Amino acid sequence: MNLRDQLLEMIQASDKALTVDQLTERLALESTDAFKELIRTLNTLEEEGLIGRTRTNRYGTLAVLGQAAGIISIHQRGFGFLSVEGETEDVFLPPDQLKDVYHGDTILVKKREDNRGKTEGVLLKVLKRGLSEFVGTYTLPSGRLDQFAFIEPDDKRINFWPVVNPDKSLGAVDGHKVVVRITKYPDGRFAGACDVVRIIGHKNDPGVDILSIVYKHGIPTEFPEDVIDQANAVPDEADEKDFMGRVDLRNETIFTIDGEDAKDLDDAVHVKKLDNGNYELGVHIADVSHYVTEGSPLDVEAFERGTSVYLVDRVIPMLPHRLSNGICSLNPHVNRLTLSCVMEISPQNGKVVHHELFPSVIKTTERMTYTNVREIIERDDEATLERYEPYIPLFDLMAELAEVLRKRRNSRGAINFDFAEAKVVVDEEGKPADIVLRPRSVAEKLIEEFMLAANETVAEHFHKMDVPFIYRVHDNPKPDKLDFFFDFVANFGVHIERFKGQKVEPKTLQKILKAISGEPEEPVISTIMLRSMQQAKYDDVSLGHFGLATDFYTHFTSPIRRYPDLIVHRLMRTYVFNGDVSEKTIAKYEDRLDSIAEQASKRERRSVDAERETQALKKAEYMESRLGEEFDGVVSGVTNFGMFIELPNTIEGLVRLQSMDDYYHFDESQLMLLGERTKRQFRIGDAVRVKVDAVNLDERTIDFTVVGMPKREQSRRRQPTTIKATEGRPKKDDKRGGRGRDDKRPKRGKPGKPGKPGKPGQAGKPSKPGEKPKSSQGRSALDLKKKDGQKRTGDAKRGAKKRR
Repeated sequence: MNLRDQLLEMIQASDKALTVDQLTERLALESTDAFKELIRTLNTLEEEGLIGRTRTNRYGTLAVLGQAAGIISIHQRGFGFLSVEGETEDVFLPPDQLKDVYHGDTILVKKREDNRGKTEGVLLKVLKRGLSEFVGTYTLPSGRLDQFAFIEPDDKRINFWPVVNPDKSLGAVDGHKVVVRITKYPDGRFAGACDVVRIIGHKNDPGVDILSIVYKHGIPTEFPEDVIDQANAVPDEADEKDFMGRVDLRNETIFTIDGEDAKDLDDAVHVKKLDNGNYELGVHIADVSHYVTEGSPLDVEAFERGTSVYLVDRVIPMLPHRLSNGICSLNPHVNRLTLSCVMEISPQNGKVVHHELFPSVIKTTERMTYTNVREIIERDDEATLERYEPYIPLFDLMAELAEVLRKRRNSRGAINFDFAEAKVVVDEEGKPADIVLRPRSVAEKLIEEFMLAANETVAEHFHKMDVPFIYRVHDNPKPDKLDFFFDFVANFGVHIERFKGQKVEPKTLQKILKAISGEPEEPVISTIMLRSMQQAKYDDVSLGHFGLATDFYTHFTSPIRRYPDLIVHRLMRTYVFNGDVSEKTIAKYEDRLDSIAEQASKRERRSVDAERETQALKKAEYMESRLGEEFDGVVSGVTNFGMFIELPNTIEGLVRLQSMDDYYHFDESQLMLLGERTKRQFRIGDAVRVKVDAVNLDERTIDFTVVGMPKREQSRRRQPTTIKATEGRPKKDDKRGGRGRDDKRPKRGKPGKPGKPGKPGQAGKPSKPGEKPKSSQGRSALDLKKKDGQKRTGDAKRGAKKRR
């Protein structure tokens, strides 16, 4: 063990700070050179934020010294929050502690309590500058300094405008959107300096506004040459030699169901009723892992991108279009390689009583749209019914099964947020022409239920195998946020009977949504509830999914656009189809999956941030052309500086207190504004008529003024509702992380442990290519595996033994 590791181990093992003499004695250092190396190593560890030092030169862990190191996120109003790895709460830093600190820097702080008992940080030092490049507008000021150009950052959290080095402008002109690299940070006398490394285009050119957001978030827009070369080498059609070892489902009636404008069709389904009265649900997912092999240029690039990014006017794919819209897309009437999860489901309770996972080849029967399926199920369009007349019973069966699955999820307490999705429609110039709502119809909900069932089934399968895996997890809400939310809903007559800080099940939140269903304040309460919950993320530990009220969940169904799904497919092939659960393979994925999950979570957040910012920009631009117009809206938030109003098309703007007709007091306990003279009240959920007063495209903000007073609905005076909170479920105590992060790497049992017969833990053995399945209503597609005397493999463990 080298000196660095010895020091870290020694300091981390001590519950108090240690002097240099104590460290020298414990390390048994005798020579002058060894002592010098000790001091150099301590300084390096301190600079990296791995240890801390007191004023009396004692060294200890940051926790022992009451310090914290992390990345600072600075709000444009001057304060900041320090994100510390491994800690659930961020550390607040007031503006006076952020001198010479910039957004994204890694800093070291001393923790202390403010006068309200809240933890805040005192800046000790900047450990590392975080920002190296950013997007901004190339600006030439008028007057004597016109020979110097500076950059106005697009990100308002960057609070300095560096000067462009004169010979490093790349020929940019006033008004160009550019990417710059910082060469010198501000030092008090100088504003900082930068080089232009890319010219995006003039700020008034079509599409440059969106492209600037893309570059701002560091999202790559082009694929490297070796990635394109590998994609071009992939054939246009599935090769028959690749059918060997796959279950042939080409004669099954299988549909894709997607939006009208979808081009990457990565999931397809079939449903039938079995002779025993159970349903058979088959979810067939494009076998992207067959073409994107581990460690290849395509795989490295997909890992870096993490996800496809869907913006208002474009899609930035995770994989080149040749794959995502071609060989990997389950286009109709062509052979495609897939991985299948086929489940047998009880109609009584919606439970999966048996399932099989296997590689397959399919040929989808039809490319259905959500509109088509909705029209069929609701008998809404004669032309559609006539066109798909032979398949109407199948879609009716799908709707029936989806309802069974939905009832099962609801019975266990899954939280269903039924928000309408807003779509910004842009013209050829990239200008917003309209904002339309896309409510989730019976068709979207149907596919959602089928994908949820498959994702849960796959997650439980590998959890029971006790092998390294990647899960989609959603932790319980933080108690303080839940307390705030319960206090908030009490203002609407919904009272939660519980102990302060008591953990609750998702079913409690489900009851709240049911209690306010149909009320004017329903959308607002749903939004506040969503904000009170934690973000879902990826993890290599099965921590469960609070929102779905399930112990097991993963992402298996979208490998074209999400890297974790691709990894799930790769693990499925390794453990189940190839039967490789060797110690070497287990150790390999044990080491890698944590970093893969972390990277995927970061890339997902980056994508969401970019999508939200482009939406906010185009919504502001849409309202800029409607200055002076009036709209009906609902109070969606109340603060000490004004109230937020949301319009029916999801556009949100701010009514500032200074623009109102009276001096209004903010009542934080009731989230209400109360007029001092008029005694008028504004509460969340109130209907208000507003006028568009101002729009700031740079800030993505919209200002409203009130022109019509609240119309409080009679339902606001309804009888109070009391909901008894259900105690949260204890964490399961199992081998794969049920005891929390500290027990993440327990001693592992023998991998590949199967489930009991008829339970998760079984995997199918593929049939010979060219076999013709019998796809009658009462016969399972899995019966293919029994043809020609071929038996099913019992489970992953037996399959692994065979192959070893």
